Amino acid sequence: RTNAAGMARVTIKLPDNLTRYRVMAVAVDESGQRFGTGESNLTARLPLMVRPSAPRFLNFGDKFELPVVLQNQTDEDMQVEVVVRAANLELGVAGLRVTVPANDRLEVRFPASTVRAGEVSLQVAAVSGEYADAATIELPVYTPATTEAFATYGVIDSGAIAQPVQYPEGVFPQYGGLEISTSSTALQALTDAVLYLVQYPYECSEQLASRILGIAALRDVLTAFEADGLPEPAELEASVARDLARLEGMQNYDGGFPYWQRGFESSPFNTVHVAHALVRARLKGFDVPETMYQNALAYLAQIENYYPYWYSENTRQTLSAYALYVRNLAGDRDIQKAENLLRDAGLENLSMPAIGWLWPIIENETRLDEIRRFVANRVVETAGAANFTTGYDEQSYLLLDSDRRTDAILLEALMEDNPQSDLIPKLVNGLLAHRTKGRWGNTQENVFVLLSLDRYFNTYEAQTPDFVARIWLGDTYAGESEFRGRTTERHETLIPMTYVLDETAGSLEDLIISKEGAGRLYYRLGLRYAPTDLNLGPLDMGFVVRREYEGVDNPEDVYRDAQGRWHIKAGARVRVKLTMVADNRRYHVALVDPLPAGLEIVNPSLAVSGSTPQDTSENTFRYGWWWWGTWYEHQNMRDSRAEAFTSLLWDGVYEYSYVARATTPGTFIAPPAKAEEMYSPEVFGRSASDVVIVE
Repeated sequence: RTNAAGMARVTIKLPDNLTRYRVMAVAVDESGQRFGTGESNLTARLPLMVRPSAPRFLNFGDKFELPVVLQNQTDEDMQVEVVVRAANLELGVAGLRVTVPANDRLEVRFPASTVRAGEVSLQVAAVSGEYADAATIELPVYTPATTEAFATYGVIDSGAIAQPVQYPEGVFPQYGGLEISTSSTALQALTDAVLYLVQYPYECSEQLASRILGIAALRDVLTAFEADGLPEPAELEASVARDLARLEGMQNYDGGFPYWQRGFESSPFNTVHVAHALVRARLKGFDVPETMYQNALAYLAQIENYYPYWYSENTRQTLSAYALYVRNLAGDRDIQKAENLLRDAGLENLSMPAIGWLWPIIENETRLDEIRRFVANRVVETAGAANFTTGYDEQSYLLLDSDRRTDAILLEALMEDNPQSDLIPKLVNGLLAHRTKGRWGNTQENVFVLLSLDRYFNTYEAQTPDFVARIWLGDTYAGESEFRGRTTERHETLIPMTYVLDETAGSLEDLIISKEGAGRLYYRLGLRYAPTDLNLGPLDMGFVVRREYEGVDNPEDVYRDAQGRWHIKAGARVRVKLTMVADNRRYHVALVDPLPAGLEIVNPSLAVSGSTPQDTSENTFRYGWWWWGTWYEHQNMRDSRAEAFTSLLWDGVYEYSYVARATTPGTFIAPPAKAEEMYSPEVFGRSASDVVIVE
């Protein structure tokens, strides 16, 4: 019963070992009729509590001190034994005995260092007499930016090949090794390209659409891709569903898609590209939201109404051609509009991608003969490869043009027009020859090459495989794999780096792959390693990048010693300052700064972060006497890095800064900050790597 004020006090006796409990209250009147309920989840007041405070992530090569807070919630001093057990961590001390004062807390630290990239599992337990508590933590250990990987591809029709392997010097024996993949289909050669799209770290509307296109195009053959790091097919399909949902949230009311978020101006190219992804995904059986799909196609049907006034005629024509191509894939074949565009522009004035997109729609034989002749006159052939010559203008960045993408677009059109053309295998060889580390240069190149090569592989591989592949490293037999009948199965053999170092023993050895039987053997030979020297110097390949740290609240909180290592006071706020110099106009720029694991970004957009001091000289660009705000269009504050993006960057000096807090004591690797053109990654620059000591 409540008192006159409607209040009642109830005492509940809980078992000693209870850590969490739920309290429920039911209000009834004098007749027993229920008229109200309430409940609450609460945490019990434990006599002894253990709370580890690990960083959010680690880098391979980090050495740190794991802070563990012990809390005594009794009225007497408590002698506590605390122990740590870890997988993938080397602990300097595994256990300590300390005294925790009554109704107080004490922090103890366990020195630790990472063993290899992957995941760390931590278990921390504390015991004092009849009282005990424990906690479990898992956190990722990222591969440092200084790891390197190289791959070479080839085919064997008969006999064997010998690939020399040089003894790797200055590498960690516990990381990487020789990777040998064998297959009876060239689909395995697409592994790194698919991985590139799946793992691409930035997520604007174009990049989300490209990931969907890459996965959807190869939905029927993803079981062939079993390389290290590639998710299972079910997880990839779930990724498509998530990306579709994110795109749906970006779509503007006009049906178009901006680069980053709804409300910003729709990008005509991005909208056509997203519509392309929606059509391909729907054709492959993915569940595409109907309203988003129809609104995107409606935008394409009248795309000419959405071109900004400053778009050139060539840009407009190419976008219209791409829109017609996507509409044709969706079953909305507009032959008349395609032929009008071809007639009004003239073949000689159209871009090569525009011609490739219009080619499958044109039905007039006279026009088709003109296209065939025009395209054939722009092919550069060698004995084994071919590519097309093309040109670009100052607005090519709006269309994300590139040579390899143009080759892929025209290859697909040629396969549809004349499947027996001798030019087709040469174009395929030309595309495969332009891979770097198993992939092409950017998301656009990778997705359009995947679309065209998927069609090629499904069309032209005719011989039924029936063979055995065998592998040797020097005189040591490493394994074999059988291929009987048509299959996309791929066999992988990993020779760990420790064995490679022992086998080569400072000399040059041959890795031998042989084939016995009918069919074509495709192989991939990869070498993955991490140099023991984690310190990289700065590099200028189109950008100059410099990184500095400074104290926010007290300049003495941060200093740099004679060896160039940064020292930061634990708990201090730090301003990370990046300076980027572009010596020419750059397009679609990403500036990325990886964090040392001992720091956490203070995100000013989160209410719990509190206020951070603003420096108006940072992150802005100026024209005349006008201040135009930030030079970047979008930024991401992630657990392990800060990212800033812009689609157009004029030549000049730019600064970017953010605030972080030193949270974990230790010595941490800070991989280089890097600026790159996302669609021309060979144009890049990086700062030096840094060592950050939190103390």
